[in-house]
Amino acid sequence: MKRSVNGAALVTGGRRGIGKAIALALAAEGFGVAINAEADTPDLSETVEELRALGVKAEAIVADVADIRMHAPMLKAAEAAVGPLTTLVNNAGVSVLSRGDPLEASAESYDRCQNINTRAMFFLCQAFARRLLARARDPDLHHGIINVTSCNAVAVAATRAEYCISKAAASMVTRIFAVRLGPENINAYEIQPGIIETDMTAGVLDDYNKRIADGLTLSPRTGKPGDIGSIAAALATGKLAYCTGQAIRADGGLVMPRF
Repeated sequence: MKRSVNGAALVTGGRRGIGKAIALALAAEGFGVAINAEADTPDLSETVEELRALGVKAEAIVADVADIRMHAPMLKAAEAAVGPLTTLVNNAGVSVLSRGDPLEASAESYDRCQNINTRAMFFLCQAFARRLLARARDPDLHHGIINVTSCNAVAVAATRAEYCISKAAASMVTRIFAVRLGPENINAYEIQPGIIETDMTAGVLDDYNKRIADGLTLSPRTGKPGDIGSIAAALATGKLAYCTGQAIRADGGLVMPRF
């Protein structure tokens, strides 16, 4: 078993898609990795085995991130499995229950987006920060929070109003913790993905591909989960250590102003 040379990470929503790509990228850098998912499913176990095959400690932590009472036990279980955490990746997220006119958006869909995309992120950042500040930290390791939001934190998609609102609020979570934790030498970063090939976008990917062919994005392709994984690995290893509080937009130029 290879030593976790860069520390250890907890990745929420880590069993597939962007979360899995982030977990694999961190493991490739020598991190011990705990991945969180709401349910114990076959693909969760498969992802853990893929991580272990890279020679690092890996474990699945089954818990609902929306239940903030589970945050402290999640962090404790992660550290027991993969070692003292240096990195938290808040990747778990949901979209709207159905796309449509914001005048028809339901309170159920709004609350669901807020509870998972924003509230859970804020309080897991809080629990993680408290845990770091309560113990001695290895000065040779980079410590930080990486929040995965969306380019819809800044760009409006009216048919997914409640999602956009939750991601805009999540963007502020990053800046708040960057301000609070900066003096403690703990960084906070945000990644804003654009159109990434995941289960969440599967139903609309054909439409997006047609629009991309017509120039929707500057890069003439959709994004891959690995595009986000490589960014997260760079952040977690401290390669952008002087960029705390910043959002990295990984959208192929989707929301760049142009005329």
